[in-house]
Amino acid sequence: MPTPLMGLLLLLSVTAVPACVLVAVLLLRNPARSPAALCGVGALLLGFSALAVYCYGWFAVTLGGPFPELCEDRAASGARLAGLRQGFWPLRNACVYSDGSTVEHLSSSINVFVYVLAGLAVALTCATAFLARRARHLPEGTS
Repeated sequence: MPTPLMGLLLLLSVTAVPACVLVAVLLLRNPARSPAALCGVGALLLGFSALAVYCYGWFAVTLGGPFPELCEDRAASGARLAGLRQGFWPLRNACVYSDGSTVEHLSSSINVFVYVLAGLAVALTCATAFLARRARHLPEGTS
């Protein structure tokens, strides 16, 4: 993906997260709202959070950060530096040495965090659809 698009997505997600928090607070202050609305806002909050974390990691990989300077000429085993490997999904920066060993400089916890946030967003989206469908089929006056 081009850098301007990822920058736009990062800006969108960073502004959408506080907006989702504000809407969630307003929904919690008014208990007459349906739980489907609160689940929907939660799904948006988690989805935009996952997008923000992924975009941050993408920029860390693309712009390099301190990555190339962190690669040493020789590994602890004495093997020479063979090259650099960058991946965008999963996000990774790695120094590859001639003996096949790699040293990663972008933590896999960023990937795990993105997976967890995105998975929770999908689960809340399914819960929102279920609650909204159930609320449509309930007769008036029941709860």
